[in-house]
Amino acid sequence: MARPDAIVKIRAGEVLNFRGNPAVEAEVFLGDGSFGKAAVPAGISTGSSEAVQVLDGDPERFNGKGVLRAVENVRKVIAPALKGMQATRQKEIDEKLIGLDGTPEKSRLGANAILGVSLAAAYAAAASRKLSLFRYLGGKGPFRLPVPVYDMLAGGAHAQSTVDFQEYLVIPSGVPTFHDAIHAGFKIYQALREVLQAKGHRIMQVGGPLTPSLKSNREGVEVIAEAIEKAGYMLGREVFLGIDAATSELYEDGKYVLKGEGRTLTSEEMTDLWEEWVSAYPIVSIEDALAEEDWEGWQEVTKRIGNKVQLVGDDLFTTNPARIRKGIERKAANAVLIKPNQIGTLTETLEAIRLAKKAGFGAMLSSRSGETEDTTICDLAVLDGAWQIKTGPPNLQYAVKFNRLLRIAEELGSRGKYAGQEAVKTSRK
Repeated sequence: MARPDAIVKIRAGEVLNFRGNPAVEAEVFLGDGSFGKAAVPAGISTGSSEAVQVLDGDPERFNGKGVLRAVENVRKVIAPALKGMQATRQKEIDEKLIGLDGTPEKSRLGANAILGVSLAAAYAAAASRKLSLFRYLGGKGPFRLPVPVYDMLAGGAHAQSTVDFQEYLVIPSGVPTFHDAIHAGFKIYQALREVLQAKGHRIMQVGGPLTPSLKSNREGVEVIAEAIEKAGYMLGREVFLGIDAATSELYEDGKYVLKGEGRTLTSEEMTDLWEEWVSAYPIVSIEDALAEEDWEGWQEVTKRIGNKVQLVGDDLFTTNPARIRKGIERKAANAVLIKPNQIGTLTETLEAIRLAKKAGFGAMLSSRSGETEDTTICDLAVLDGAWQIKTGPPNLQYAVKFNRLLRIAEELGSRGKYAGQEAVKTSRK
């Protein structure tokens, strides 16, 4: 007879993500009848060091983005190898998955196949113990409801516009509660639509980040700032600004090409730009301020403004503990963006958060542009050392994430304090 926490069956299949492309969904079943389910998102803007998502490559089916190969890898390779293992031994499961793949970038089985099973096993173990995932992983805590970091206006690879930088962010870290932070996101998003329409922009989207063609990258900051004040919030006290510059997408031959503005900047000039913006606006977070392999530039920008602003490494770190250690050693960046599918297992994801906390770095969980209904990042965002979560506005495809966070808030009750400026440590008081 199987142990109650022993894996007795693993299944996998295709589901659709929010861009209409296929994604891997995995389910893990245990001896006591418990089961867990997880689906794996995909990104458009990806770092070169990310774990590999195995796609079918058949142009006649979903333009090559099908994931039947990854699904078969779960069914034929992973499922037989994990049968009988204890779901409560997450590290052993993830080590087995990594060993089965055998490549540094998880390109044989695919990070989408591996992560789906890794997360589903954790959900099954949590269900077996009748615990929410965050309680199963975090024990007694401390838990905090995370600061939502809203992508309100998009450019770069996420939009067809003249804006070079990928995301303009709204960060309500100065409001009293998590519920206030959600309300702020709603009000500011509506106000931003009105501000842009008043300036003559046609806004066709019914949800998601807005994508106007602006006169300059700087105008993105200014319209967001105007929307915050129009919504009735105190800019620089209740609500702050952030940028995801995604500069690896702009990096050509050692320089940063801002095509929308028709100019090219050196690494030093790019740092000058950020120093000027941080002085002029209440910006508390800049993601991928410099390109993923511009390590000297990262060291310089951290030295110059790292005491004033959260410098988040996304492409720089790709949720990879080895790259995070390198950043800590080199004093490059002071925060890490956490995307589980960048690294491919839950154990490695938790190690990335642990390393960030130990080094005094911030950690921000993040959704991806090809999101699924999976809400794992919400449970991870309330764990000690995280306490920030980046999504789009609180509507449409992102509602499932906020609904999960609201349920976590209800479960925590009076213990569910809002992380606020405790999480975004460089927020100006």
